[in-house]
Amino acid sequence: MKQDVQHTYKSNDTEEWLDRVFTRPIGYLWAKFFERLGVHPNVVTVLSIIIGISSAFFFMHGSWRTEGSAGLMFNIIGILLMMWANFYDSADGQLARVTGKKAQLGRILDGAASIIIFVPVYCALVWRCYQYHSMEFQWLHIADTERNAAIYGLLLFGIALFSGFVCHGGQCRLADYYRQIHLFFLKGESGAEFSTSIHQQQLYDVMPWRGHLIEKTFLKTYVNYTRQQEKATPAFQRLMQRLHDKYGKAGNASESFRNEFRKRSLPMMPFTNILTFNTRAIALYVCCLVDLPWLYFVFEIVVMSALCEYMRSRHEQMCNEFLKSL
Repeated sequence: MKQDVQHTYKSNDTEEWLDRVFTRPIGYLWAKFFERLGVHPNVVTVLSIIIGISSAFFFMHGSWRTEGSAGLMFNIIGILLMMWANFYDSADGQLARVTGKKAQLGRILDGAASIIIFVPVYCALVWRCYQYHSMEFQWLHIADTERNAAIYGLLLFGIALFSGFVCHGGQCRLADYYRQIHLFFLKGESGAEFSTSIHQQQLYDVMPWRGHLIEKTFLKTYVNYTRQQEKATPAFQRLMQRLHDKYGKAGNASESFRNEFRKRSLPMMPFTNILTFNTRAIALYVCCLVDLPWLYFVFEIVVMSALCEYMRSRHEQMCNEFLKSL
């Protein structure tokens, strides 16, 4: 079974240790189960989103300070649901590679799944904090309790929006981009899901709305997604243009260049893994279990943002050095 699971990896270079020993084996079993049922990978992705979103209800009621002993059970259920959603998130890609049912919509859905799941979870954490602290204001006999609680709630909601859409979204977007870049130089165009905003815009322009409403809507968001990736990586964009000018297309770069790029890009792959799901999920679980959900936002805004900027600056420096050598 171990070798069968390894065949569903995108590459050994980009696989995280925890995924190898835990998530991927369980995801593979789900993938084989869905294969026998004839379920399409996109359906599995949607199921993972639904299960992940449902965890928000339990995290919202997980405070042992307001819910008592039931709070711990709510947290545990929320954690198990989030893990289940992650198994399905792994299974959809494995199922697509096993069955060959790969589609543009699946790629877009898979990339958006994490953000879609975390939006209601973040809202649940805000409500959980608001509930506790509004009660705390009453216990302390603070004047204008309702007004102060409302201000606190709005402030925390603003922090959650920044944490989710700016920090979380930007971190995952860039980490995904660097992984696809690595796969592009490791396996070539056929082995990566690397694409440009120009290509995605062309696909969007020629796709009719009739019969493709959902796919075209998601594709529009993916056009913006790829544009933001390119905007954050100016040195890499210049490198790709230089390779295009020298070899006709970047995919035709010499084998020695591709090997050197892979060698220097490989140490950054652990950062791309930290910035996606497992590390932030574990941080979320811990913060909820100790009943300090606001601490998760601090972790994401401060720690994860610092790691993301370090990864980005290191990758840009590498690309500038390659530009000088070409």
